[in-house]
Amino acid sequence: MSDQHGHPEDVSSGERPVIVPPELPVLPLRDTVLFPNSFMPLAVARESSVRLIDDAIGSGKLIGVFTQKDPALEEPAQEDLYEIGTATHIHKMFRLPDGSLRLIVQGLARIRLHRLTAYRPYLRAEISEAVEALREEDRLEIDALQRNIKINFQQVVSLSPLLSDDLQTLTSNIGDPGKLADFIASSLTTLVTPVKQEVLETLDIRARMDVLNRLLIKELEVLELGSKIQSQVQSEVGKNQREYFLREQMKAIQRELGEGDEQAKEIEELRGKIEAAGMPESVRKEALRELDRLSKMPVAAAEYTVSRTYLDWLVAVPWSKRTDEVIDLKRTKSVLDADHSDLEKAKDRILEYLAVRKLNPEVKGPILCFVGPPGVGKTSLAKSIASSLDRKFVRVSLGGMRDEAEIRGHRRTYIGALPGQVIQGLRRAESKNPVFILDEIDKLGSDFRGDPASALLEVLDPEQNNSFRDHYLDVPFDLSEVLFITTANILDPVPPALRDRMEVLELPGYTEEEKLRIAQEHLVGKQVANHGLTVEQVTFTEEALRTVIRGYTREAGVRNLEREIGALCRKIARRRAEGIEEAVAVTRDTVVNMLGAPRVLDEEIEDRTKAPGVAVGLAWTPTGGEVLFVEASRMQGSGSLTLTGHLGDVMKESARAALSWFRAHATEYDVDPAFYKTAEIHLHVPSGAIPKDGPSAGVTMVTALASELTARPVRGDLAMTGEITLSGRVLPVGGIKEKVLAARRVGIREVILPQQNEKNVKEDLSEELRRDMRVHFVSRIGEVLSLALLSKGAQVKRPSIPVAPEPEPVHETVQ
Repeated sequence: MSDQHGHPEDVSSGERPVIVPPELPVLPLRDTVLFPNSFMPLAVARESSVRLIDDAIGSGKLIGVFTQKDPALEEPAQEDLYEIGTATHIHKMFRLPDGSLRLIVQGLARIRLHRLTAYRPYLRAEISEAVEALREEDRLEIDALQRNIKINFQQVVSLSPLLSDDLQTLTSNIGDPGKLADFIASSLTTLVTPVKQEVLETLDIRARMDVLNRLLIKELEVLELGSKIQSQVQSEVGKNQREYFLREQMKAIQRELGEGDEQAKEIEELRGKIEAAGMPESVRKEALRELDRLSKMPVAAAEYTVSRTYLDWLVAVPWSKRTDEVIDLKRTKSVLDADHSDLEKAKDRILEYLAVRKLNPEVKGPILCFVGPPGVGKTSLAKSIASSLDRKFVRVSLGGMRDEAEIRGHRRTYIGALPGQVIQGLRRAESKNPVFILDEIDKLGSDFRGDPASALLEVLDPEQNNSFRDHYLDVPFDLSEVLFITTANILDPVPPALRDRMEVLELPGYTEEEKLRIAQEHLVGKQVANHGLTVEQVTFTEEALRTVIRGYTREAGVRNLEREIGALCRKIARRRAEGIEEAVAVTRDTVVNMLGAPRVLDEEIEDRTKAPGVAVGLAWTPTGGEVLFVEASRMQGSGSLTLTGHLGDVMKESARAALSWFRAHATEYDVDPAFYKTAEIHLHVPSGAIPKDGPSAGVTMVTALASELTARPVRGDLAMTGEITLSGRVLPVGGIKEKVLAARRVGIREVILPQQNEKNVKEDLSEELRRDMRVHFVSRIGEVLSLALLSKGAQVKRPSIPVAPEPEPVHETVQ
């Protein structure tokens, strides 16, 4: 029972006389009965039981062992234990790293449980020795039963594959009838716990041996019946072998008659394919071995089709076929620029890889991971990379995949087994060096069938994937020449071990100018052509495209923008189909007429920021940035803080920190420091159906609180983000570009950011965006309030353009 990680503690102390004390600690057993004079391994995991063993080791190593009536109970009471148990000596103890114990114990004597005297920290009980009864007048009958039991047990041992032959010798050396009965009962693994307990509780030795004799006779009948069934099965197998020999004779006769050449031709055809496939030597040997096995099978055999399908897969996999890539950096850059605007970091990384590969053709391909909101062009960029390299392109969607066999394949023993998606993709590409995109890697699942993310660890590791072994093929395949690209909306669900194997390239959301350029250069032409129109028949003005961007879409990418442009093209195509042939120039008025009124709330920010107590914050979501409102209200009460709006734990802690900071600095803002004793403060973040969490709403919460308590309104043209501390510091946060874009999208041109995020602004924000936005960098809460709070009764300044509608419910992460 010792575990390879365990550390054994030898607590044996040799033979000792059985002296049963009046009270013992009690160890409850599940589904196990320990007999006197027998050794048994035990696993101890319950905290109370571990404590019991630790104490027993230091005080005599003697415990009472009683079996539970219901093994599912965690804390059994006296009525849940059988009355008869065993006084037990602990011989060895093994302590495992998880804190559980493994014991080797010896049963000493039967004991009777009178009452439990303690339940904590573990069970203790008053006990007494249960004395066995042996009457002199039963001696003759006991001797006869003893002989029958030994004979029956020897027959059981000879028929049972579960019992060692050494048990026959051991039983022949036991003369004491009581010990013999206990030994055999403990050795019969097929006896259920209640039956074993019945034997333990039978104190009359003659009655105990009678019970055991009946059990042995029943067990012997069962084993003899099983042996009979086994003989019938072997007879059936012999029949199958006879049929096999007859088929072989039939094949020989067919060869003499010139028949049966078709299978031979098929075998030779497969042999030629194996030789031409360019397999590594180890794989070629395996293929030829399987082919030799196939040639000896009858065509009608069920295994024939399985073996033939396996060989078809082996010869179809591109072992040596590869695409001759053309490494021309200027051409690659022009292809990438033509297909995608911006995304400079991703393009530069691809060009760097090609430059290194041009100098060192043996370099291993990187494992790239494109992370960004939906619609920013992750999948299409991977396709453009394949096109620019003249490589084949393979795409596998991982969204919702839960079965590890989807990656590694099923073993051939299963009916309908196939290789995994990696090998299937390479077969479809007919090349061993394609661009292989694993889409939506953040949406992998896992269940009882395995974890696909763990199976990808080998696929996406350049140090290991040169010998990737699919379960179906069961031979190594070199994936090192494959250029793997994965995509994800967020990295949080991706396991750290898998994330560590990938080079992450973030593709942030687009600015309005970038969306306008993408629409003009790509989307308009694509949708016009898709709807059977020409550029002479329909044109889009810049004003019309800006109207669509501002009034009909609210996203980080351009997927909805393309959808709205497609809707305009459909309506124009319908007009032409109805006979209206003149060319259409799509203007702002055309957009409104065709798509309806802009889906915006013109007065939203103005309505929300009229009164003191409302501040405008910024949040990050998987689909880009969002504007977040924090509302504060003060009522008569007894010093309590109420938080609503489906807030997570981190956001609630930020609210408490904001209130604590302001209470500590109330006098600086002409507020009575004792205001909290007679007030109830309520902080609410609207859109309560959307879960929100993260620390970056700290500055927004403290601003809303200060505004409400000082009666000074907050500037309506200013948004903010940042984490706060009780000492008044403003700490850096993430998602800066997405948050600034969200502010700009609703017409806010000034934002407050932590001082330590200044480097993010310089690196992530385009020159056009930095020029259009005014950024205030702060390091203390006092600086935030100085910038955000107006004087009492001042007019709140409004943003310059209307706000887009509330987004569909998504999980907001206030980073």
